[in-house]
Amino acid sequence: MKLLVTGAGGFLGRYVVKSAVERGHEVRAMIRPASRLVPPSWRWHPQVEVVRGDLRARNSFDESLDGVDAVVHLAASKAGDLYEQFGGTVIATENLLDAMKRVGVDRIVLTSSFSVYEYLGRWAWGRLDEQSPLASDPLDRDEYCQMKLEQERIVREHVETHGGRCVTLRPGVIYGRDNLWTARLGMQLSEKWWIRTGTFAPLPLTYVENCAEAIVQAAEYDGSEHDLIVNVVDDETPSQRAYLNAWRARLSPKPRVLPVPWLMMRGLARLASLTNRLCFRGTAKVPGLFVPSRLHARCKTLRYSNERIREALGWSPRYGWQEGMDRALGDDDPADLPSTVAEVCVDASAPCVEQAT
Repeated sequence: MKLLVTGAGGFLGRYVVKSAVERGHEVRAMIRPASRLVPPSWRWHPQVEVVRGDLRARNSFDESLDGVDAVVHLAASKAGDLYEQFGGTVIATENLLDAMKRVGVDRIVLTSSFSVYEYLGRWAWGRLDEQSPLASDPLDRDEYCQMKLEQERIVREHVETHGGRCVTLRPGVIYGRDNLWTARLGMQLSEKWWIRTGTFAPLPLTYVENCAEAIVQAAEYDGSEHDLIVNVVDDETPSQRAYLNAWRARLSPKPRVLPVPWLMMRGLARLASLTNRLCFRGTAKVPGLFVPSRLHARCKTLRYSNERIREALGWSPRYGWQEGMDRALGDDDPADLPSTVAEVCVDASAPCVEQAT
């Protein structure tokens, strides 16, 4: 297959490109026009073609879809205000879907997030899976939750109206090299001091290489469902304390961890929310950990399942969470492709030249 991967230059995108290449696919890797971060291992690789495109600019990237069998849509805006995230996530997706319709590409893999689920109204230690209700409070939660819900909606409507095939993946916490911290742990005050909110809550981890394989397998999916939704979470879901302790054990010097009990955090968040409503009419900017809907989404104690993705895609995580952490902290970058460039010396007195192999 030939895959167009949007957001290919991002944290997850580089691993998706590598996984697709390893599974024998050709990849057209789309990066932002101004990006200078083209991985060296992509250069001269016979299976990788780098293109530049801005999904927010309508009718500007149809050529990038020529000859493509499926689109892996990773590009989204995670930072900025509501308008910036709307443009980088929703408008970009609408433009992509319109271009796919014009060119005739009818397969898309959408990478969503666990953020779309409801948390505040759920019982602790309940099971979260694909049948769980979606967020009932997106306006109170955050912009990212709102945008991901809207993104899923427009992709689903596109498939229902125009046909085709869509697989929506909702990863949990994607961790890996330079991305070991997650808001589900608490807060990093500095390199020396961390606040851990809670102790026993399982983390819905998916190591980035495992997640990338799931995404590529979703592009290969040829089953009976034309609008498939699966969660991506590894087999092992260590507790907050176990994860932080394992990470600290690999660091020198070791940060100090200040544990804050879950019940205390819930009480503080309720107090902060009440004070905001009574004194500031809900207009005060409050840290996420002190907004009840966000706190529950990050730190609530729940159980997670990957039964659906195993059954539908035949996916299983290659690396356990301890091995994933070791790979993330190792000297070599796991996202690098194997070199396909050989140095050939034509003359012993002349400098060597690079040739693609």
